[in-house]
Amino acid sequence: MVEKKRILIVDDDLEILRSLKNILEFKGYIVETAESGREAIEKSKARFFNLALLDIKLPDMEGTDLLVKMHRTTPKVMKIMLTGYPTVENAVKAVNLGADAYIIKPVKPDILLKVIEEKLKEQSEIESMSEEKVREWMETRLKKLESGESRE
Repeated sequence: MVEKKRILIVDDDLEILRSLKNILEFKGYIVETAESGREAIEKSKARFFNLALLDIKLPDMEGTDLLVKMHRTTPKVMKIMLTGYPTVENAVKAVNLGADAYIIKPVKPDILLKVIEEKLKEQSEIESMSEEKVREWMETRLKKLESGESRE
């Protein structure tokens, strides 16, 4: 059984929250929403999300500040910035601060879903690479112990 992916949507526009939530739930994702950066931080500390959609303009902080805070507390979460105020500076700043993607509003559902699927696939590949490295290390370590090599 494949575990459903969890997505957090952070935006102060209730219409955007509702429509994105409906689209993503229809596609089978578990979705939670937050209307502020503070609420997003609390929710991301309380449970794991595979991916977060972060608005650049929030009532209590800039989306890029939220991006940095979430990157510190939940580095494995894929973070996609959403903005209705696209500038080259915003895009460069977001990517330099750890955003995994940058999408301009109004969001086209097919583009959003494609980017989300790509980022979740990338996340799974990173996790499987990490698991493989741990497995390799354990096997090497076990062989050393079995052969009686000295401890490191």
